[in-house]
Amino acid sequence: MFVRTQRLTLRPGWREDAAELARAIGHECVVRNLARAPWPYTIEAAESFAAGFDGSAEPRFLIFEHGQGALRLVGGIGIGPFEKEANEFGYWITPDAWGRGLATEAGAAVLRAACAMGIRRVVAGHFLDNPASGRVLRKLGFRPTGRVTQVYSRGRGTTVASARFEIDLADTGTVDHDPRARMAA
Repeated sequence: MFVRTQRLTLRPGWREDAAELARAIGHECVVRNLARAPWPYTIEAAESFAAGFDGSAEPRFLIFEHGQGALRLVGGIGIGPFEKEANEFGYWITPDAWGRGLATEAGAAVLRAACAMGIRRVVAGHFLDNPASGRVLRKLGFRPTGRVTQVYSRGRGTTVASARFEIDLADTGTVDHDPRARMAA
């Protein structure tokens, strides 16, 4: 599945994306805020991650920004199983693309895709020392649950306090941030 928004194309990862993926995610300031990514982030990790898209039915994508006639990989985003949750939302954005609303734009598109796929309840979390991610979740319509859990971060090599959020996609008004976004199978 591909999803297109005003500024972005979201598509599954391909093995050929590995080098660009390693450059985009390979920043300690990115990896430290993720649960599953190792630090340092190697080309082998990127190859393994890109291969994981093969045959996946989950709404998981790499994020490409449109610009000057080319696409540039700026992040990753998706919904899938994590720990005890069936539908956990997560994302990352490369540092030189921070602060431009790309995570919110991509997140709204992924939530619309998930809703179209019949997914209704989605959970998310952010490490307490990454409040910017909490702001993105709130903009997308996620509500804080009031729970804080300990989540293991591979990049940090330790557990980190994570604020928990949830959204009910049956409330369609929560994901209508870009009505021009469209999906293609």
